[in-house]
Amino acid sequence: MGLRGVVWVLTAMACGSHEAHLNPAVTLGFAIVSGNFSKVLPYFVAQMMGAIAGATLVWLHYLPHWEATTEPSRKLACYATGPAIRNFVSNAISEMIGTFVLIFVVGVIFSKEVSSTGFPPGFGPYLVACLVWAIGLSLGGPTGYAINPARDLGPRIAHALLPIAGKGSSDWGYSPIPVAGPLIGAAIAGAAIRVIHF
Repeated sequence: MGLRGVVWVLTAMACGSHEAHLNPAVTLGFAIVSGNFSKVLPYFVAQMMGAIAGATLVWLHYLPHWEATTEPSRKLACYATGPAIRNFVSNAISEMIGTFVLIFVVGVIFSKEVSSTGFPPGFGPYLVACLVWAIGLSLGGPTGYAINPARDLGPRIAHALLPIAGKGSSDWGYSPIPVAGPLIGAAIAGAAIRVIHF
């Protein structure tokens, strides 16, 4: 996420989305915390559409580079994550841990106990961006840390559909891991927050 994510979140907030959910794992985790699942499906659809649209812009932005780049794996890396060592159980656990940390610490950042005095505008999203960066630095090596199903699945769909020169496989065999792992990790974190009540 980094600075890019802060800009996206702040833009979403400025355009009227108070929650600014860009990640289905965040949506699911906090639906479990609140017990309100009414926004899950519409948010999931919007998140996937946004991810596909963003991936299409990446294709347009790098249009002359696709033909000049000979390695299909480098082209896929612009769109989707991939593991350093392919072991589905280990890869799924890695995604679950990273997403659990994301959801749990976001819950802490916006808890009444931590933010009762109120953050200055934009400070909460900045802290979340720092958190995502920290997760990438500390836990991201094994899988490239999707921790966001839309971030991986939407661009992977775009990679499969777009006429990228010499693109090769979209690696659908691995694709369930960066979707299921984050959703499971988010569900566990949401349940933990609900039990702890912070």
